[in-house]
Amino acid sequence: MARGTQARKKLIVGITGATGAAYGIAILQTLKALPGWESHLVLTDAGALNVWHELKLKRKEVERLAGAAYHPRDIGAAIASGSFLTEGMVVAPCSMKTLSAVAHAHADDLVSRAADVVLKERRRLVLLPRETPLNLAHIRNMAAVTEMGAIVFPPLPAFYARPKSLDEMVAHSVARVLDLFGIHSSKLVRWQGLDA
Repeated sequence: MARGTQARKKLIVGITGATGAAYGIAILQTLKALPGWESHLVLTDAGALNVWHELKLKRKEVERLAGAAYHPRDIGAAIASGSFLTEGMVVAPCSMKTLSAVAHAHADDLVSRAADVVLKERRRLVLLPRETPLNLAHIRNMAAVTEMGAIVFPPLPAFYARPKSLDEMVAHSVARVLDLFGIHSSKLVRWQGLDA
């Protein structure tokens, strides 16, 4: 690194085939606007289908939001190695298939491999699972990844913030997720107690 320059912090973002593509997109957009951060995206094939279905965005449009983008089958990518330094990883949304792969260390695609690397390097892994109702396998997989050190963060709306739109609900959840990586937004409505 050249003298006088500071490395940008890197955050891996996985977008998988569960509903809620807006969460992953909002995370990418937020990171793109932050000068000290860069995102490293893995968009699965099912994730790309969901992004198109829910937001009418093509894969290339999503990839342009990221600092770097990788094919989901590129197991040789930089983010597949613990020697590639990152602040951690967010999977938003996280399908039950991806949750299961992480819980059982399958690492058979780049999302689950990168998540496995983040866990083994004791970095922060945040999963936004999107499924309802949950069956016992889902609950056990959430418990397993929690025991490994991941944070399970279902993207549930905070009604105390009195959101006026879906965009505000998504923005609140995304801001709370990014809080976990030390990225704090002044726009986030924070609970101040009943007296406030």
